[in-house]
Amino acid sequence: MKNDYTESQQEMASLFKALGHPARMAIMEHLLKINACIVGDIVEELPLAQPTVSQHLKELKNAGLIKGSIEGNTICYCINEKGIRKLSNYFSGFHSILNKQENKCC
Repeated sequence: MKNDYTESQQEMASLFKALGHPARMAIMEHLLKINACIVGDIVEELPLAQPTVSQHLKELKNAGLIKGSIEGNTICYCINEKGIRKLSNYFSGFHSILNKQENKCC
């Protein structure tokens, strides 16, 4: 089944799946607002336990939407610009096609 879809389609599906949970959206918005932070700061922002936040961070990192660097005993997370750029380019392509079609939908 995976071979039925392009590498790009599979990659975009992975990004969308990672964003498909409200807690992950909240994490992304929080990181965007403050630029970078450690897990403890994110836990204070969300009504979730630390292990749950860590699992959501793992999903976002695996998808390439955030990145983390080790600072002492903690990991500092921030937005991964490359992942966001992929989403932006994907939707820009949709927008370009829709503009050319002059909204000729049923």
